[in-house]
Amino acid sequence: MPQENPPQATDRFDDDDFPAYTMGRAAEMIGATPGFLRAVGEARLITPLRSEGGHRRYSRYQLRIAARARELVDGGTPIDAACRIVILEDQLEEALRLNEELRQTPDSNGATDS
Repeated sequence: MPQENPPQATDRFDDDDFPAYTMGRAAEMIGATPGFLRAVGEARLITPLRSEGGHRRYSRYQLRIAARARELVDGGTPIDAACRIVILEDQLEEALRLNEELRQTPDSNGATDS
């Protein structure tokens, strides 16, 4: 049986979920402070992975979520409310995506919905 090729280091650059960014770099990328990232973590909007040394590491997906929360906070929304809004937006996006997938699935007669 042939062995599967292990993931290449370059594959991680395309992985939205790979925890590639340190707290300082992540904060810089979204124009926030490390304190803001800690706050959205405490609000359970994102949960950064930890390096072997215990340092927080963030993925691109997590940074997009945190950036959206930052937009809301910058607009005057309290951080807890901003985190809840972002969670609901994310859930809605997932539900719409699943709905679209179900619409594309052929029914038992082989036809698709119009």
